[in-house]
Amino acid sequence: MAPARARPGDAVLVSVLDTATPPSGTLADRPLRFWPAGPGRWLAVTPLPTETPPGPAAVALLADALPLAPALEVVPANFLSTRLDVPPRFIEPPASARKRMALDQAAIKKAYDRPFGPPLVAGPFAVPLDVEPSGGYGDQRVYNGKVTGVHYGLDLPSPAGTPVGAGGDGEVVLARDCYMSGKTVLIWHGAGVFSASFHLSAMEVKGGDLVKRGQVIGRVGSTGRSTGPHLHWGVKVDGLWVDPRSIARLDLASGALSGPLEAPERPGPPDPVVPPPPSAPPPPAADGAAAPPR
Repeated sequence: MAPARARPGDAVLVSVLDTATPPSGTLADRPLRFWPAGPGRWLAVTPLPTETPPGPAAVALLADALPLAPALEVVPANFLSTRLDVPPRFIEPPASARKRMALDQAAIKKAYDRPFGPPLVAGPFAVPLDVEPSGGYGDQRVYNGKVTGVHYGLDLPSPAGTPVGAGGDGEVVLARDCYMSGKTVLIWHGAGVFSASFHLSAMEVKGGDLVKRGQVIGRVGSTGRSTGPHLHWGVKVDGLWVDPRSIARLDLASGALSGPLEAPERPGPPDPVVPPPPSAPPPPAADGAAAPPR
């Protein structure tokens, strides 16, 4: 299990060795999907849901019909809160925008429809911009004084026009100007992993392009629902958004940790606003076209 300690919202890598048949199991009640990573070796990457309670995680594995019990400690997430003012049309989109938003959602849903298989990446992921985030994963978003959702990515502030690189090798499955997320690039990395770059001022790739880690895919901008030039970078694993920094410490190609064992620190000071309860449904941002701004 890598890492041995993780926060809700993190991606976790599960490795099973010396087994002749594909293993099976669950982590935090979510099925694990394994791919072959060498003779007798299988890997799976899975998200820890944001509502996962602190303490030992519920892990159940079977390998060659034998039960395994790897340990994973879940530590408190300490999600924060961010207050933002945005134009009213992004809080209550006008009727003229609803058709466009529906088309955005359909295109994004199609982009995520990819077969499961081994990762396309040849090494660790990289955060596209080496800057201090202005907004973190799990932040509760308070728009114009009203709680409206959760921020499922990193906001990386940078001057408009700054080149944005791919976080890892993969295939571009969407390059589209969306109403909420602005100019948007989605990359499929295999193994159920996708990365998303929102609010770009320019897109320098198109659907179907194969890209390498660090290859320029667009430029920082402030398109869509945004309060200023920045990159919103998100990573989705097996259908759930995860803290992007947690995927950057995992090497899906080798199954090794490429970063520290400790979960990454959240940016920004604590805020007294309470996060939404575990039963709350995901906000529209989870599908990309309604991405939160910084």
